[in-house]
Amino acid sequence: PVCTNLMDPPKLDDLLARDPYLNDFRGEIAARYERFHELKSRLEENEGGLEAFSRGYERYGLNRTEDGGVVYRDWAPGAQAVFLTGDFNGWNRQSLKCEQKPYGVWELKLPATADGKSPIPHNTRVKVVIQTQSGDLVDRISPWSHYVVCREDVKLYESVHWDPDVPYKFQYPKVKRPHAPRIYEAHVGISSEKPEVATYRHMADNVLHRIAGLGYNSIQLMAIMEHAYYASFGYQVTSFFAPSSRYGTPDDLKYLVDQAHKFGLYVLIDIVHSHASKNVLDGLNQFDGTETCYFHSGGRGEHSLWDSRLFDYNKWEVLRFLLSNLRWWLEEYQFDGFRFDGITSMLYHHHGIARGFSGGYHEYYGGDTDGESLLYLTLANHMVHTLYPECVTVAEDVSGMPALCRPVDEGGVGFDYRLAMAIPDNWIKLLKEVKDDDWNMGSLTFTLTNRRYGEKVIAYTESHDQALVGDKTLAFWLMDAAMYSNMSMVSERTLTIDRGLALHKILRLITIGIGGEGYLNFMGNEFGHPEWLDFPRAGNHSSYWYARRQWNLVDDDLLRYRFLNEFDLAMNHLEEKYHWLSDEFQYVSHKHESNKVIAFERGKVLFIFNFHPTQSFPDYQIGTGRSGKYKIVLNTDSGRFHGHSRIDETTDFTTSPNPWDGRPHSFLIYLPSRVGLVLAVDEEAA
Repeated sequence: PVCTNLMDPPKLDDLLARDPYLNDFRGEIAARYERFHELKSRLEENEGGLEAFSRGYERYGLNRTEDGGVVYRDWAPGAQAVFLTGDFNGWNRQSLKCEQKPYGVWELKLPATADGKSPIPHNTRVKVVIQTQSGDLVDRISPWSHYVVCREDVKLYESVHWDPDVPYKFQYPKVKRPHAPRIYEAHVGISSEKPEVATYRHMADNVLHRIAGLGYNSIQLMAIMEHAYYASFGYQVTSFFAPSSRYGTPDDLKYLVDQAHKFGLYVLIDIVHSHASKNVLDGLNQFDGTETCYFHSGGRGEHSLWDSRLFDYNKWEVLRFLLSNLRWWLEEYQFDGFRFDGITSMLYHHHGIARGFSGGYHEYYGGDTDGESLLYLTLANHMVHTLYPECVTVAEDVSGMPALCRPVDEGGVGFDYRLAMAIPDNWIKLLKEVKDDDWNMGSLTFTLTNRRYGEKVIAYTESHDQALVGDKTLAFWLMDAAMYSNMSMVSERTLTIDRGLALHKILRLITIGIGGEGYLNFMGNEFGHPEWLDFPRAGNHSSYWYARRQWNLVDDDLLRYRFLNEFDLAMNHLEEKYHWLSDEFQYVSHKHESNKVIAFERGKVLFIFNFHPTQSFPDYQIGTGRSGKYKIVLNTDSGRFHGHSRIDETTDFTTSPNPWDGRPHSFLIYLPSRVGLVLAVDEEAA
């Protein structure tokens, strides 16, 4: 029902016209927008607006003053007293007491030294000492710390004051958002083939050229925010403003981002605002001596599955902290956009735990939805898109919430894309549970196209999630132990290897072809990286063996991995030429169950797939909406990609005015078994 006493989003009618089922929830959509508008108005009234409010890093933590001194501030409402200590004062824990300010803020001003230098030297250790309400003195790290380093003797992170005399100067400008992101998902620590933690500079100097050379236009850096536990893949964040020191210094990360921009790569950072590590001594938990400082109290402040703390997004200073964190990564490190992790957990009070989503709209509105988290996400998207029009935000959401990826002024949450998480799960399910002969073409196509109209998604065959321990890479599901013995060019090309190579190419091609409006690949999977991903931990004797990327496999001309890599390059460059990902037109004309054939038009190109493991078709009729002379522009069976070269790629396929599959034109084509083709009209001939 329409709720006339609420403020409608300015373009709500556009949203309702796009999805009429939302009319039943118009009142709740308007209520969400009104809460957003009220909060934005309060920020303007009390803080001078979002632009000023989100610069908290200029006020909190350690900041240099104009006279060369340092001012320290932190929000610790539950503290009885706050002190600052470190190398600079001989670790005297109570000699420098902060002054209590309104709203739970504590402040300490330190003048410059007699020779005009900073009272806290660059690259020296600093700690905050909190006197709790019980009178105890406890050591903490400032939530706004820019750099934290692990002490190997105690395995505890300590804050290090990062304030070099000569700040890093970026050499290359930020990159504008691409027409459609082709994302290379990467983890700095595993970017070396050596069993070690790789560095920012190693990745910049040795890996970026591979990514750019393959034709990706974006890179998504995972596990950048500091996390004490390496094996958490960066999801248990302990210091939100500090880049992980295990890979190098803050300047080293700036060098990596700068070099990525040199290659024309749009750089996204994986941002974790859905929860925080439970660590107390080197984390955000119990910073002021209470459990409620940045987090909810009781059960609402705990994530039972992740064993982590949950933010109280209703608190003013929590909003300042998180919004400023977004600005920090965009300003200080020149990141271009964000992948927001764990959005499903934020959107619902049940956090998606033991819940399936049927797609019924009642699941997204009402008491299950966490309005405070939703309000924060809406505010965050509004802020970054207003202040940084080129910023892209991607939501990791499995629930399919309506309007998550529609503009705020329509009543949406404001994300640009969501991850199409059902697609990789479906590929793994098919490979694990269903014989090739029994693959259902209708179900397969439905999964690839099942997304909300007008809400863009990033499609992928596999990400880091599929490769983590307990699962394995797509290539390993396809070929398993045969990869150890038969990936050499001098070894037998077994049926297992032949099937694996063919399907690895086909699955990637159909996914980028119709799975979404963007594409993602996880580091190494472009060449069929074997095995799985496992970080050093007690369960594997602290081994780095599976926490690395074996670039030697793709660089060896005697191994078959290079053909999968070559196909990835051709696929990316073809998308760059035809831009089908950003083209709204797509039409699936053919899904034949017994033949295992799928055909669809996307933008200006035509995709044809034969999934049949043994059956080839000499004269297969394909319908198309556009007449002309078609040429094959990509063929998974090409000898370039270690295929069988069963198709003469010089052949032209001229349409006839014979309607087929609901399309006005058609032509005949030879379709070998297990093949994927892309065809385009010869514009010169046209």
